[in-house]
Amino acid sequence: MISDPRRTIAALVVAALAVLLLQAPVQAAPADRYAATAFAATNQQRASHDRVRLREGACLTGFAERWARHMARTGRLVHQDLGPILRRCGLRMTGENIAYGYPSGRAVVNRGWMHSEGHRENILRPSYRLMGIGAARDRQGRWWVSQVFGRG
Repeated sequence: MISDPRRTIAALVVAALAVLLLQAPVQAAPADRYAATAFAATNQQRASHDRVRLREGACLTGFAERWARHMARTGRLVHQDLGPILRRCGLRMTGENIAYGYPSGRAVVNRGWMHSEGHRENILRPSYRLMGIGAARDRQGRWWVSQVFGRG
């Protein structure tokens, strides 16, 4: 049987591309990276102040992500109503930090919230056990962030 060399080469190229794609690391979206670094920085601050590390609350993350997108879209830095978060996430207590304009998740925690009394208090509150963070960019490329805390 005689094979067409062009088909063989094309098949090898497709196979090589498939292998490369399967081995390539999955890159997180910029908003996910921003939120992940803010999450880590928050837990580093808590650990350095002898507080328990916070776990991610999926329900809290959903609220934080939606609110960050809302603030970025409207250009208004305002807190969301925490009542629905208490009810829908089944919590006894909740709190929120918001910010905009910080270039990274680490910066918003270490250079922003930790230098503001109320925000710092939320980050270090011993009774919180859960956290969700959402980040979104506006049309000018500025980051808007919502960090929601909770205790079930």
